[in-house]
This record gives sequence, C-alpha cells and structure tokens, in this order.
Amino acid sequence: MILVLLGTHELPFTRLLRMVEKCIDNGVIQEEVMVQGGNTKYYSNKMEIFDYLGYTQMESIINDANYILTHGGTGSIVTCLKHQKKVIAFPRLKKYNEHNDDHQAEILNVMQDEGYIKVFNEHDDLCSLIKELDNFKPNPFHSDNDSMLEIIRDFISR
Repeated sequence: MILVLLGTHELPFTRLLRMVEKCIDNGVIQEEVMVQGGNTKYYSNKMEIFDYLGYTQMESIINDANYILTHGGTGSIVTCLKHQKKVIAFPRLKKYNEHNDDHQAEILNVMQDEGYIKVFNEHDDLCSLIKELDNFKPNPFHSDNDSMLEIIRDFISR
C-alpha cells in the first residue's frame, strides 16, 4: 500500500494527486493508494481518499505503507521517518496557490541534502522518482531539535 499525505493546510493540493493518478495509469503504481486529503477535495476511483484520521490510526497506516508520498509538512515527514519509511516529499508552492510562501521547498532541500528523503521538484517526473526508491537508502533519522531550531530561526530572521 502507498500512502499519500496532504496535511491539514487550508489550501488544496490537487497537483500531487493528479501526478499520482498518472503513475497509476502508467502502471508504475500498482498497489492500493490511500490518501489523507485534509482540506483537499478530490474525487478518484483509483485511490481511497479520507479527510483525517486520529494519530493512532494514522500511525497504523504509516506502518503498513511501503512508502510515503507527502506534502512538505515537517510533522508528516518526521513521523514517517521515525517509522523508517522511504519518503518522497512535494513542496506546496505559492505560485500554484497551495501555500502562503515557499518555505516547504527550502526545508525539503535541507532534508534531502541530509539524505533523509527524496524531493519532488515541479519539473521532475514522479514515476521516475518512484522507480528509484528501490535503490534509495535513506539515512537514519535522529531528531536534532537544536539544529532544526537554528534552521527555523535563520529562516525567520531573513
């Protein structure tokens, strides 16, 4: 099973779901796809979409997932990494009216540079990134609150 996490932000993120459907249509994704859609309203007969689940239910689904496709929210990513899951993260972008700014892109680049995740940038091919996951060995994630706080402070002070 593949899990797609869109988070709880009030703006929709349909761009990611359209790409996932394309990979299903191309046969790259052949497993069941479950989507935590949050505030993104989307209909698909190719994916099971639910709005929200409680933390315990979500942890159970994360444990069952082979890999995770997620928005750039740090809560979603860190939870998946703590469960030792391979993650492809997609930043919500301001120019598509998916977020208020592009902070997710900046955070994801740091996490990719550290070897924790793969990042989908808007001109990448999702199907190709998924095919690369078999060979991707993410670095073990260890919470380093001091470093993360420094990154956040640096970002805010700009």
